[in-house]
Amino acid sequence: MSFRRKAKVDKNQAEIVEALRKVGAVVKHVHQLKNLFDILVFYRGETYCVEIKSSRKSKLSPGEQECKQELESVGVAYWIIYDVDDAMRMLKIR
Repeated sequence: MSFRRKAKVDKNQAEIVEALRKVGAVVKHVHQLKNLFDILVFYRGETYCVEIKSSRKSKLSPGEQECKQELESVGVAYWIIYDVDDAMRMLKIR
C-alpha cells in the first residue's frame, strides 16, 4: 500500500508559502500524502494543518473531508485558505 501520490499543487501555494515564511513561520509540505492536507505551518508555538485551495468554489475531496472531520473530532483545527490574506488572518497577523 502506498501513501504517496502524485500531488496536484494549487497555483497559489508557492505565493502563500513564501508569505508565511517571510513572517517567520516554518512550513513543511505534506501534500504528497494521500487524503491529508497541503502544508503544516509552525508559528509562535502553534501548529496549523492547512489545505490550500485556489478558488473559494473549490471543494474538499472526500479524503480531505474525512481528514478534516477526524482532526476536528479531536479538537485540532483544519484550516482552508485561499490566499495570502487568509494565511495572515490564520496567524492573527492581519
